[in-house]
Amino acid sequence: MSREGQKLDSAAGAGGVGIGVLSLDLLGQVLDRLREPRDRKACRLVSRAFERAEAAHRRALRVLRREPLPRLLRSFPALERLDLSACASLDDGSLAAAVAGAGGGLAGLRRVCLARASGVGWRGLEALVAACPRLEAVDLSHCVGAGDREAAAVAAAAGLRELRLDKCLAVTDMGLAKVAVGCPRLEKLSVKWCREISDIGIDLLAKKCPELRSLNISYLKVGNESLRSISTLEKLEELAMVGCSCIDDEGLELLSKGSDSLQSVDVSRCDHVTYQGLASLIDGRKFLQKLHAADCLHEIGQRFLSKLATLKETLTVLKLDGLGVSDSLLQAIGEGCNHLVEIGLSKCSGVTDEGISSLVARCSDLRTINLTCCNFITNNALHSIADNCKMLECLRLESCSLINDKGIKQIATCCPNLKEIDLTDCGVNDAALEYLAKCSELRILKLGLCSSISDKGIAFISSNCGKLVELDLYRCNSITDDGLAALANGCKKIKLLNLCYCNKITDSGLGHLGSLEELTNLELRCLVRITCIGISSIAIGCKSLIELDLKRCYSVDDAGLGALARNAFNLRQLTISYCQVTGLGLCHLLSSLRCLQDIKMVHLSWVSIEGFEMALRAACGRLKKLKILTGLKTVLSPELLQMLQACGCRIRWVNKPLVYKDC
Repeated sequence: MSREGQKLDSAAGAGGVGIGVLSLDLLGQVLDRLREPRDRKACRLVSRAFERAEAAHRRALRVLRREPLPRLLRSFPALERLDLSACASLDDGSLAAAVAGAGGGLAGLRRVCLARASGVGWRGLEALVAACPRLEAVDLSHCVGAGDREAAAVAAAAGLRELRLDKCLAVTDMGLAKVAVGCPRLEKLSVKWCREISDIGIDLLAKKCPELRSLNISYLKVGNESLRSISTLEKLEELAMVGCSCIDDEGLELLSKGSDSLQSVDVSRCDHVTYQGLASLIDGRKFLQKLHAADCLHEIGQRFLSKLATLKETLTVLKLDGLGVSDSLLQAIGEGCNHLVEIGLSKCSGVTDEGISSLVARCSDLRTINLTCCNFITNNALHSIADNCKMLECLRLESCSLINDKGIKQIATCCPNLKEIDLTDCGVNDAALEYLAKCSELRILKLGLCSSISDKGIAFISSNCGKLVELDLYRCNSITDDGLAALANGCKKIKLLNLCYCNKITDSGLGHLGSLEELTNLELRCLVRITCIGISSIAIGCKSLIELDLKRCYSVDDAGLGALARNAFNLRQLTISYCQVTGLGLCHLLSSLRCLQDIKMVHLSWVSIEGFEMALRAACGRLKKLKILTGLKTVLSPELLQMLQACGCRIRWVNKPLVYKDC
């Protein structure tokens, strides 16, 4: 608990006399100033005054289980934002009942997230929309079963301004038409991967929703006619059409004839777009700030460069990943776009030290540079970046194998604001980490496949990078329990940690990790020395754990699953393939973890058919994803499989031979 939380906790615990006389509004402002959720919870638990204040003042709520949903909605009548994306087993009946039980308590609700809530259909949505007259934003992304009836239910929210329908695979032009007609004030819409939507639906949308400012039609089978329709949207600022293979230069020409309001365009993976089409699009654009053209261009001509230069004062983000470039091209980009804050050159062939030096010498405002797989660059490029880009925050260097600790030293010395660096497969050593330890603002550090990294390097990072939230040590197999001890002592805010194939780690190391209260994602694949003892330490200590990968942890057995079942109540995603567990342990696990939605359990050799049946029935209604052997498809009961799929569970059948790897 933070110092602020301890002081308030002490005051409240002393009887709460002083706190009790303060107004609810003032107490609410005090709660707003507490940074840590656990501090707010502590104050709420020890003082009824704080409890009443939060009930009256709380604006946002994230619910993990459906059982307490009705009570929570009644308890917080001032809610404006409700996140049900992780609410296990949520379906039409439970959502409608919770909404009805709230009475008029949802009148102020403005934003609802139901992403991946595959059990919710049109009936639940109708009840929700009817109870929330001020609803402005709804997220139904990855509700793969959602279709036109669900879209129609949402369309009843006439004041809707934002809607996400990404991967709602059954939505067609009819559903989009319902939204367009019912929500004329719509400003942001994403229908990414809604492959049943055609040019007809986009045309009606453009006619009925003139207020649209942001539109994502990525991976739709729409063509140039859609861009003709979109060009009529006079207020459109952001347009994403990633992977739209039917769009070509002619479509971009049509789009260019529209309003000058566009600020961000993404044509990444549009196979038939060339630099000629992009030149037409950006011609005369006075406000374009972001241009994403990753993995679509094969070359860039002088016409494009000359048009790009007209954006000199506005363009801040340029992504050309996968393009073949030259030193002269990078120099021209630097001269024409010297206000860039982000450049993407991932997997660009032809990137050299000279090209990077020419670019950064003219783009000193750069904060994000992506050089992933630019494997010709050396320390000289890093020296140029360090000398020119003093405000650098993010540097991605995966597979740049010619750099070493000398280049990293220059970056660490000259770029004190560095927050993220990716050194995956760069072969850096502990000396590089000693230099990086100077970067006290570092949040994300990726060191996968850097086999020269040892406990000494981790100790350097842990000594001064207390803000670190993500660390990737994939196949850093010199790391031992001592390194984890240093990490747990110095980096208390770690949320994501990858230790896959770090095969010297034992239960003792996991015992140290048990002190990381904010850890949410932990990957332990192929740690053959860990047992139920280490898993118990993680389960008991890491209360925030959401995702856990135990694939090929051959010594993990029923006792380990039992520890998770008793303690890891927030766990939503779990991989236990190849673990030595039985049907009894599996059944106990799946019946106990009420938030579990995604499980991978391939080659559980000790689990019988009956064991799988019992375990899956225990979790039916909560599971959204299941990965399991193809051989079980013919032996599990058809009734069980139908029930799982009816509850929105997507089953991925895999046909893998049983091979025990020496990790």
